[in-house]
Amino acid sequence: MEAFLLSFIDIILHLDKHLPEIMAAYGSFIYCILFIVVFCETGLVVTPFLPGDSLLFACGALAAASPESMNIYMLVGLFLVSSVLGDACNYMIGEKFGNALLNANTKLIKPEHVAKASAFYEKHGHKAIFLARFAPIVRTFAPFVAGIGKMHYTTFAQYNVIGAVVWVSLFVGGGYFFGNIPFIKQNFTYVTLGIVIFSLLPIIYETVGKKLLGKE
Repeated sequence: MEAFLLSFIDIILHLDKHLPEIMAAYGSFIYCILFIVVFCETGLVVTPFLPGDSLLFACGALAAASPESMNIYMLVGLFLVSSVLGDACNYMIGEKFGNALLNANTKLIKPEHVAKASAFYEKHGHKAIFLARFAPIVRTFAPFVAGIGKMHYTTFAQYNVIGAVVWVSLFVGGGYFFGNIPFIKQNFTYVTLGIVIFSLLPIIYETVGKKLLGKE
C-alpha cells in the first residue's frame, strides 16, 4: 500500500513526465485528469506543489508529436477554462474564508507563502493577478490574497482571463512548436528549469526593468 501511495504521489507531482504512460493507460480520460490538476494548482490554496508551466509545455509537445492521441484545441480550451475557474474559486475562498483560515494557523497553508503573495500584491496592485500567472506558488496564492483584500471582482475577473489566455498560449504553444526538438527532448529537466525562469520574466521586468528604464 505504501509503495502504491508513493508511486501515486510521484505521478501527480511529476505528471508532465508521466503523461505518455497515462495517455496509454487511460486514453481520453487524460483530459479530465489535466483539467483537475490545473484547476487544483490554481484554485486550491493547499496545492501549490502541483505542476503548472512544465505540464502545459509537455502537453503541447505531446499534442504536436501525437495529434491523434492529444488534440491541441481541446488542450487549449480545457486549460483556459480550468485556470480561469481555478483562480475564481481561489478568490472566493479568500473572500469567504481567508481570514478564518489564516487565524486558524492550519498547517495546510504556509504563512510564508501567503506573506510572499501579499507582498507581491501590494507591490504590483491589480496587475499582480496577471503577473502571478507566471510565478509558481505565487500563482496559487495571489487570487486568495485578492479575495481577502476584497478586490473588486470585475477587475479581478479581467486580469484573471487575460492572464489565463497569455499563460496557456505561451506554454502550450511553446511546447507544441518547440517541445519535440531533439535537444529539448533530451534535456527536458533543464528545459523545465528554463521554463520557470522564463515564467518569471514579466515579474523581473516589473521589478527591475522599469526602474532601469526610469519608468518608476
